[in-house]
Amino acid sequence: MPCRCRFALFDLHYSLPQFDWLLAAAPEFDVVIFAGDALDIGSFVDFRAQILVVKKYLSLLSGMTRVIFCSGNHDLDERSAEGEKIARWVGDVGELGIACDGDSLTVGDVRFTVCPWWDGPLVKSRIEAQLRDAAAEPAQRWIWVHHAPPANSPTSWGGKRFFGDVELVQWIAQYQPSMVISGHVHQSPFIPDGSWFDRLGTTWVFNTGLQHGRPPVYIVLDLDEDTAFWLAAGEAQRIDLRAPLARPAAEIENPPPWLISLGRIADPSLARPASAAG
Repeated sequence: MPCRCRFALFDLHYSLPQFDWLLAAAPEFDVVIFAGDALDIGSFVDFRAQILVVKKYLSLLSGMTRVIFCSGNHDLDERSAEGEKIARWVGDVGELGIACDGDSLTVGDVRFTVCPWWDGPLVKSRIEAQLRDAAAEPAQRWIWVHHAPPANSPTSWGGKRFFGDVELVQWIAQYQPSMVISGHVHQSPFIPDGSWFDRLGTTWVFNTGLQHGRPPVYIVLDLDEDTAFWLAAGEAQRIDLRAPLARPAAEIENPPPWLISLGRIADPSLARPASAAG
């Protein structure tokens, strides 16, 4: 049976108030998707402590709904034997029942492929093999979770240049997945010539962007209605996934019940689970 909603959330950068909000919101959704950068290399909190805390949040979330997690450039904690930067700790979250780097997961009629952040030719070649293998198992919808958005797309525009992945553009052209969920370029949705959505061929591409405070910026994909919603501070937009690419996105005039429900979530700092922050 197809799932109703996907909840996509990116670049939390160790913002515990945003993690707390997510714990309150997660039961509303069938799948919670992290497209990288749960940690923050610029934080004053020790990296090992960040990993322990984020794992606790992920454990709590996995008890509420399905969770998908790919690594971003801020999540890299080691070098492989070949010298490439990797997020070794992300592999450990698979023990929580979370689909993570290198995994494929089928939920209803949707196949998810979870790609690691790549820092060199070896991990890049593993992603190429991963996509090739997943393409051999057809699904009604194929969604990739990949931290960096494609190059030369409004979703990777930083204001002066693009910060996207050139190889991802080539992979999209080759396989034409239904969607690619990314993050990485925080300002894209908020600046001229940038956007939270794009379309390459038949593939929809999304990048939520980043705002501080709570709630975080987030995207909801309602696949029953073929609609994508983008919710940010003071902004609420939607696009029709069955229609051709058009800009600007429409304003949300008649919010669905689940969106109204999210607006009623109390300030999570008043009821933060002690086990998540300890």
